[in-house]
Amino acid sequence: MSLHRITRPACAFLAVACLLGGLPLDAAMEFSVSFPRERSAAPLDGRLLVLLSTDPAAEPRFQINDSPNTQLVFGIDVEDWKPGQAVVVDGRAFGYPVRSIAQLRPGEYHVQALLHRYETFRLSDGRVLKLPMDRGEGQHWNRAPGNFYNKPAKLRIDPQAGGRVEILLDQEIPPLPEPKDTKYIKHVRIKSELLSRFWGRPMYLGAHVLLPEGFDQHPEARYPLCVFHGHFPADFGGFRTEPPDPNLKPDYIERFKVHGYNRMVQEEAYRFYKTWTGPGFPRMLIVEIQHANPFYDDSYAVNSANLGPYGDAIMRELVPYIEKRFRGIGQGWARFLYGGSTGGWEALAAQVFYPDEFNGCFAACPDPIDFRAYTVVNIYEDRNAYYLEGPHKRVPRPGKRDYLGHVSATIEDLNHFELALGTRSRSGQQFDIWEAVYSPVGEDGYPKRIFDKLSGDIDRTVAEYWREHYDLSYILRRDWNKLGAKLQGKIHVYCGDMDTYYLNNAVYLLEDFFKSTANPYYDGEVRYGDRAEHCWNGDPTLPNHISRLRYNTMYVPRILERIKQSAPPGADLKSWRY
Repeated sequence: MSLHRITRPACAFLAVACLLGGLPLDAAMEFSVSFPRERSAAPLDGRLLVLLSTDPAAEPRFQINDSPNTQLVFGIDVEDWKPGQAVVVDGRAFGYPVRSIAQLRPGEYHVQALLHRYETFRLSDGRVLKLPMDRGEGQHWNRAPGNFYNKPAKLRIDPQAGGRVEILLDQEIPPLPEPKDTKYIKHVRIKSELLSRFWGRPMYLGAHVLLPEGFDQHPEARYPLCVFHGHFPADFGGFRTEPPDPNLKPDYIERFKVHGYNRMVQEEAYRFYKTWTGPGFPRMLIVEIQHANPFYDDSYAVNSANLGPYGDAIMRELVPYIEKRFRGIGQGWARFLYGGSTGGWEALAAQVFYPDEFNGCFAACPDPIDFRAYTVVNIYEDRNAYYLEGPHKRVPRPGKRDYLGHVSATIEDLNHFELALGTRSRSGQQFDIWEAVYSPVGEDGYPKRIFDKLSGDIDRTVAEYWREHYDLSYILRRDWNKLGAKLQGKIHVYCGDMDTYYLNNAVYLLEDFFKSTANPYYDGEVRYGDRAEHCWNGDPTLPNHISRLRYNTMYVPRILERIKQSAPPGADLKSWRY
């Protein structure tokens, strides 16, 4: 990387047609980025990101986030980018948290660029889309194998003085190793015919399967199945057959204000192993699903106009495959769902959309389950997602808080962060995946925006589509006369009343229906954690940072009790109780 000042004729300041950030175009700060033929002889598509940091603690690509401590990113889309060709990123690139390169403060920065590579998808309905396929990392642009980047260099930058920084993307993120089978954890991967047909190319589903103690010694046993929904799992999480590493250097987690959390995680994982293999613990299968896709690290486990039939693919292809291979009982009374956050929404959604195929869900801190409280936005009545508007005043809507209500990001912040990382719902972040899952297809073939990403103005026609297809609270109210009898005793929802993303607001609305109007009575459970932030999952006796590590040991015993109460006559309640 080298820095070159742009030479300018004296008359340039008198005869300029385009001003950028108050500067003549020829005086503007710009970054000229290229990649060598050794990296790729073929032209490339993707999102080119220029990353700047004043913090030397880590590479800039690992310091871009939605917190107040985020560093800087500026992004542009590139298509048919040829090796050796220079692409310019200047003040026209959309930036976060500073909107334009021209607005940077003069100073020393660690400078890095990265190309998040896109592939061309030719869908069965004729659409041709350019999207970033997951490559085993769970849709993390800064870690995705095959992405090009450069090693950071420290430079002095002064946008008022102008200049050009030349960057060569001569590094490539290497492939990730595949997880290995162990005695207790097995890994499966199948080609989904349903998804392959939709996407016009081979598409796969995977899973990590935790086997019960005694699986090999009891070939006659058939087991209940627990689907533990959540974000992309590189391997089965929270299970460790060895004691914690005594030499592990304690870390500090700002979110929980806890020292040595890495050791706590290992302690809880080892404790789960001892419990799982100990006498008396229910013998079941627990599955964590891999369903990363071109938009996000998972699909939300439902059928979608933009993502394809992931709900049916999981339910009709993956689950039967797992049950056949690992001797699952294979009946609805013996299948259960649980998870938190995204996984909490998925657990409730799968129970609602496949009411006979599961016998209960435990939905912790679920993503918005009522779009009258899409975090703090009512998408059916509000005009703007970013501001509460009156005749003479606009108040920014909060997007992220702590348990005392201190706001660290607005909804506008969160969405502009996403817009810098990717256009057309391709950032791989939270609001974009909600849009990709819930929205109809737009005129350009990509998800139709629920609100304008720059201004926040809401599209009511898209909101109506969301309500009819994915507003779980609305669907339950609308269809309770058909669903009520099938879901009695099956729905359990937990959320902190100071959820980081205001997700408790939607839970209140669903609870109102369950406890005042639903007939027949839902006969489930809704509980709140006092002052608990995101990921509270129903245990009031432990701090949030510990209880969030105990999903399996919390819910499996309760699942056993549900089976005892609800299994049909003649059900196998013995072969797996050894």
